[in-house]
Amino acid sequence: MVDSETRWRLVRRQKQKSITTEPDVFIRTAEPADLPQIKDIYNFYIQNTVITFDDKPLHLSYWQEKHDHLRKLELPFLVMHRESEVLGFALVSPWRQKSGYQKIVENQIYLAAAATGKHLGGKLFDALLDACREVGIKEVIAIIADRGAQASIALHKKKGFLEQGHLANVAVRFGRPIGSHLLALKL
Repeated sequence: MVDSETRWRLVRRQKQKSITTEPDVFIRTAEPADLPQIKDIYNFYIQNTVITFDDKPLHLSYWQEKHDHLRKLELPFLVMHRESEVLGFALVSPWRQKSGYQKIVENQIYLAAAATGKHLGGKLFDALLDACREVGIKEVIAIIADRGAQASIALHKKKGFLEQGHLANVAVRFGRPIGSHLLALKL
């Protein structure tokens, strides 16, 4: 039988080994070949959480159209990957279609379930905000579910987003009402 202190020392040693032997993680612009994995990451959240207000899995064609549209608008759409595995994605979309909102965008950031809790979201988010600054974005809006998304709210606040309001019971997920927090960051 191993005592508690020895067990935790073994756990820490194993974690250190896995960190040093894992291949590097990179962030780059999303490519068409990434879209099937992006679709799978997002669909996981649709099917298993309340953090997105989509209620049916999205098809690959949706992601192809979104990728083409964002490319045409020259807006950031990034992936975090390790070798050929997409660990997460981040993008911004126009906040509204009216010309007065031209430099205002809404962000999305999602990690594969296996990539959560490893401080990867912050790195991906930093890259997205840097890419937004490079293309002249003036403000980034975040709309975050008011249940089940505490980590996302904390990450946004850590990056300097300020809460702008709360909309209660604006959607229904899994038969229950859910609201959303509105946060914003001026760049």
